[in-house]
Amino acid sequence: MQHLRCIPDWPKKGVNFRDVTTLFKNAACLKEINKEMFDLYKDKGITKIVGIESRGFVMSSALAIELGAGVVLCRKPGKLPCDTVQESYAKEYGKDTIEIHKDAISEDDVVLLHDDLLATGGTMKAACNLVKKFHPKKVYCNFIIELINEGLNGREGFDDDIEITSLIKI
Repeated sequence: MQHLRCIPDWPKKGVNFRDVTTLFKNAACLKEINKEMFDLYKDKGITKIVGIESRGFVMSSALAIELGAGVVLCRKPGKLPCDTVQESYAKEYGKDTIEIHKDAISEDDVVLLHDDLLATGGTMKAACNLVKKFHPKKVYCNFIIELINEGLNGREGFDDDIEITSLIKI
């Protein structure tokens, strides 16, 4: 926790932004996060890891190497070069849309979605809806940080068949 930076009133007044980039720049923290995630998913048969833009790209890539899985980028519209599938959603600061390539996931895949932080859950819920359009065998969700004491109820609204894990609960 000492390496996690909290930025008050960003991106708007009243929000305490948890900045994981301070964890990423510390080699020991980065290694520990990757080890803990590997231990959680080493026996789950993960074939694809969907990294949520943009902080989710960091650990999804590192973990994919350890698990022998592929990486799928979940990005904002217009950032991916081929045909995409989209999902729009409400988030704590407004409305947004995410997309992934149409050929990114198959029905044979076991998919882990990863992002840095679970607050309201809007982005990850949209990403889950997007991934489920491909009918993979199983879907898991993982976060580095989960805000549990701020009344955001981020776990609410996820389907019961989705296992959600987080490394740090605040």
